[in-house]
Amino acid sequence: MYSFQPAQTQQTHAIAAQRSFQRVAVNVEGRLMLADHEEYPCTVIDMSPGDVNFVCTGQPRLNERVIAYLDHLGRLEGNVISLTNDGFVLSINATERKREKLAAQLTWIANKHELGLPEDRRHDRLMPRNTLTELTLEDGSRYSCRLMDLSLSGAAVDVEIRPVIGTPVRLGNMRGRVVRHFMEGVAIEFASVQSREALTEFL
Repeated sequence: MYSFQPAQTQQTHAIAAQRSFQRVAVNVEGRLMLADHEEYPCTVIDMSPGDVNFVCTGQPRLNERVIAYLDHLGRLEGNVISLTNDGFVLSINATERKREKLAAQLTWIANKHELGLPEDRRHDRLMPRNTLTELTLEDGSRYSCRLMDLSLSGAAVDVEIRPVIGTPVRLGNMRGRVVRHFMEGVAIEFASVQSREALTEFL
């Protein structure tokens, strides 16, 4: 499983700011705008909450400001820190809170193929905007957890407890049962296939 944690490094502050996280391979489409306001389709091939590697026909200059709109990730902006044969690397300008959100989104994207329930293959995975929620057991005990994967039929959550497989649980307002354990938490199958409207607390 991928998890974005700051890398331990003794590099300069400038380099640490750019590469304080490990990049992970992704495949995210989008569009970007260069400083001359020309727009180009682009693909992200690897990314961290600190920087992003684009494949793009548009070729900016070093230090040029670029604005990108990416599927699942929304708007990003930053400055070009290196050029590649088929694109460039952008250092993301973002607040700490925005980087934390990016880390959660990237973890979800990187892990989604590994964490899905078998039944999930019938249902599109959804990108949760609100990843923090609660897992409630039958005895009423509640545990904070983080959504790692979500579909109409189930979810995978990062949580400290490991209820026995088959245990009835409630995730937010959704009732379900634990069907699998993995390193960071548990996979949950909802009691019935949900509608997108029923999942609005997460979306």
